[in-house]
Parts: sequence; C-alpha cells; structure tokens
Amino acid sequence: MMNATTSLLPFFLPASDGQRYCLLHLPAPGQAARGGIIYIHPFAEELNKSRHVAAMQARAFAALGYSVLQLDLYGCGDSSGDFGDARWSIWRNDLHLACAWLARRVDGPLTLWGLRLGALLALDVAAHPPLPLARLLLWQPELDGPRVIDRFLRLRLAGRMLGNGGNTEAPGHAREELAAGRAVEVAGYLLAPELARAIDTFDAATVASALRPSVPVYWLEYAHGDAPVLPAPALKLATRWRSEGTPLAIAGFGDGAFWSSAELMACPQLLETTRHLCRDWLDQPEGERDEG
Repeated sequence: MMNATTSLLPFFLPASDGQRYCLLHLPAPGQAARGGIIYIHPFAEELNKSRHVAAMQARAFAALGYSVLQLDLYGCGDSSGDFGDARWSIWRNDLHLACAWLARRVDGPLTLWGLRLGALLALDVAAHPPLPLARLLLWQPELDGPRVIDRFLRLRLAGRMLGNGGNTEAPGHAREELAAGRAVEVAGYLLAPELARAIDTFDAATVASALRPSVPVYWLEYAHGDAPVLPAPALKLATRWRSEGTPLAIAGFGDGAFWSSAELMACPQLLETTRHLCRDWLDQPEGERDEG
C-alpha cells in the first residue's frame, strides 16, 4: 500500500518517436527535496514480473524525500512502439530524455537505478557523459550481454518443445536467424537482430573496461543460500573496478529471483538491504547531502 504522505503521477513523456509512459513517485508536500531517481526496468517479460517490487521500492524512496521516475522504454510496457522495433540506442536516448526532464524539476543529485538488463543500460548511459549523475544503484545487474540473449533464446526452444509435442528446432537456429538479419519470436516478443547485436557487444571484457563507472556504485545481488554474494565473474569485475578507483558497495539479498517468478513476491529483504546499503545517502542529513 502506498505511503499516505507520498503521491503518484502517471503521465506520458513526449519523445521524437512517440511517448514514454511514466510513473512519478513524489515525496510528501512540503518535504525538502533530496534528489531524483530514474528506474530502468529489465528485459522483456521480466519487466512485468518485477514491476510491483520496483513500485514498492520507489514508494520507499519517495517517503525519504526523493522523486522517483519509473519509465517504460520504447517498445515496452505502455510506451509507444513495438518490442520488435526497440533498439539499444533508442533506449539510451530514452534515459537521457528522462534524466533531463527530471533534472529540470527536482533539486539535488540524480541517481540511476537499474534492474537486470536495466542495470547494464544504466552502466552504458553513465559511461557516456555529459550526464549529471551522483550514483548508480544496480539490482542483480546483467554483466554479460551474450548470456542474456542466449538465455532469452532458450525460452524459444522450451516453448517450441512444449507446443510441438516434444519436437523443437535445432540448437543455434535462432542465433543463425539473427545473424542473417532476421527477427525471431521468443515467448511472444519479437527480437530484432539489431537489438540482439547491441546487447551481444556487452560481453564481460567490454563491461569491465568500457563501462567502469566514475560515480559510486551500490550493487545488490541475489545470494543463493550459502553461496557468496557475488559469483566469480562478478567478483572479478568488482575487484577490477575497485582497483581502478570506483567506490563500490555490495550486499546480498535472499528473497528470490522475483524477476522470473511465476508468482508475485514481496521481497522485504531486498528493500531492507537496499535501505541499509544506501544509508550514506538515504539517511544523510539535508545539509550534508552530496550534490552529484
């Protein structure tokens, strides 16, 4: 349930190729502004499965004095365009548009907050100045684009097996179609080869070298049981970023993979861990907050 002192403003943000559906979570009237936060949703169906958790966190941020903008990227959710027409460059422009819009209306620093592929998009946008960012908040970031596409294409194989009495296409066929410049349908989503190629460029090496953030990073990762907070590849990346001077705070949460769950999950541990991990700016006195 929404905090009684906060408010919600749904609207469409005009863009050069249509409109972007937005939800703006606002602090209580008269509450001192502490900054703005732009939320970047994950890929395809993960957007729908995680929207309620993002909304709960957005309301929590608003209750602490932040204006939070939830944006549906082009071709996603209730924004203009079809998913098959989505391109990484359009999504990047969407975020620049959202940041500029929010910066004109909110005092204080801006934060990019991304979930899964949205976190990778946040890293990419932050690596292309001039964007006046104070920090990045990454929830379960995707750090290897080819793995994202491969995992997505496996949904196609599974769906065809279930729908064709156990018969399926040859492994790698969808990759061949994309390489030939043909779009492929995956679980109701039409994946364009241009979008797949763009995501594929962000392999682990590229992310480590080209997307090293110049602002503090707050990173939350799903910890599976007694497993370490970060898997080995992510730990290697975090170690490299720290050695190169990126301020990095990391924590784990154990609620579960809410972005892929068949049922809605409340994720109280994730929200509480986010509050604790980000306490240096969420609990910071007004007179001492950073200015980005």
